Amino acid sequence: MMIDSIIIDRSRLRRWHLDLVSRLSKGRKPVALVLSDGESLPNSIEILLSLERFIYRLPAPRASDRVENALSSGDKIEGQSLDLSIAGIGGPGALRLRYDGLADESALFGALLSGRVPVIEVTNMEGTNRVGYALPSIETAESLTEAYESVAARVSTLILSVPKAVLCRNMPAIVQTTPASPRAAIHYLSRQVAFSALKRLYRLCTRAPHWRVGWRHVTGSGVFDRGDIGGTPWNDLPNPGDRFLADPFPVIWKGETWVFAEDFEHRTQKGIISAVPFGENGPTGSARPVLEMPWHLSYPFIIADGGEIWMIPESSTDRTVRLYRADPFPDRWVEEAILLDSVEASDATVVRHEGRYWMFAVTRDDAGAPSDTLSLFMADKLIGPWRPHPANPVLIDASAARPAGNMVYRDGRLWRPVQDCRNGYGRALGLAEVTHLDDERFSQTVHTILRPGADWPGRRIHTLNRAGTLECIDGSSLSLKTPKLFPHYRDKPMAGLSNLASGSPGVTGMISALIS
Repeated sequence: MMIDSIIIDRSRLRRWHLDLVSRLSKGRKPVALVLSDGESLPNSIEILLSLERFIYRLPAPRASDRVENALSSGDKIEGQSLDLSIAGIGGPGALRLRYDGLADESALFGALLSGRVPVIEVTNMEGTNRVGYALPSIETAESLTEAYESVAARVSTLILSVPKAVLCRNMPAIVQTTPASPRAAIHYLSRQVAFSALKRLYRLCTRAPHWRVGWRHVTGSGVFDRGDIGGTPWNDLPNPGDRFLADPFPVIWKGETWVFAEDFEHRTQKGIISAVPFGENGPTGSARPVLEMPWHLSYPFIIADGGEIWMIPESSTDRTVRLYRADPFPDRWVEEAILLDSVEASDATVVRHEGRYWMFAVTRDDAGAPSDTLSLFMADKLIGPWRPHPANPVLIDASAARPAGNMVYRDGRLWRPVQDCRNGYGRALGLAEVTHLDDERFSQTVHTILRPGADWPGRRIHTLNRAGTLECIDGSSLSLKTPKLFPHYRDKPMAGLSNLASGSPGVTGMISALIS
């Protein structure tokens, strides 16, 4: 399927549309941009976007900038053979974008104003045949402008994948959306002003984000077997002062048990990889650094292969995926290869499946959030060369794209823990069964969603791993910059934060949401 032209309502034309047309035209026949005359968005939306640019001092130019005067007027759509329509106008064989089932960008703004992200679909004009879908993440957005731009980035990703005939499977349920209105915009602005003030106060008083690692020894059923995080109680791994540990990967190697983790220092805002020795009764020593680079490191994925133990830590800020070999284990790691270069890939997770190595990672094409786009890579050897899956990205879904730990085989079937970022980064974990994996297509089914609760207090959970009887997860905690004022809350689960509120349900609700 080839895209020859895109129709956009003249009053809704923005900078990201021009960028999309340019990207679609690269290396092939130019894609035509056809302007139509349709209904404008409510003025309140444009006023709100302009206010946010001023209030939040958002740098220009932006993907959301209006560019209605950038093109000549009088373009016509009659008689055109169209392949894609942005604003719901098309001809024979055309495709249409839908936001929660509605072919109107006002539905997108309506969902964002209510605090939701709509399901994005590419369908035929009648809506009876779905070509693909996306559920974008807005985890890094702090304003309507940034949320809209995050969604627009994934709309572009989705449209760019349409020529690959990406098939839609296991699409999230569509929630009925109310299109944007002046009342919704006013309510959003008042709520956002109050929330921003509280968030600023929260960041003044706390070190954020702040994570903690949980561990337990289980002789029988673990999380994958139970389908929940109950059972044997979890223990907290102590955090080293003004640092925190996250992304735990336990490993047993030559009779020794260690937990490797991201070791993040708040002062430098940079992570290294540290390791904690473990015994039958828990940690037998403190965290000690084992790998540090000029760039941020996290998610120390560990794999044994060819009689050696290897690490693939996340180094997305360096736009590389690097492979390290232990020499000797666990304190020294030697770089052996750059598996991927010039790509922003996070949480690379490798599994050997049907004679081939597969790498799962979330990728970001310079825009949007970093947790909603799953790409696959394959190789015959761990050291490479690695080649991308022809259908990349195989999934655009904030609820089930980002890896959350080692993949496991259960009764001959391959499973992967996934991050559910629909309500924010690291809010929940999913247990997904990989139902199809080859060099033509990928599909999975999420069977279980795990959220923090009585068994794991706090507001977040985003990593799950096990080695032998040692099972590890992680979650959020509260770290006050002035712990002497509230000593009881030092490095405590975030669930206790609401006790610091005034008791007002609205204030408590907002404070409970301030986990970043």
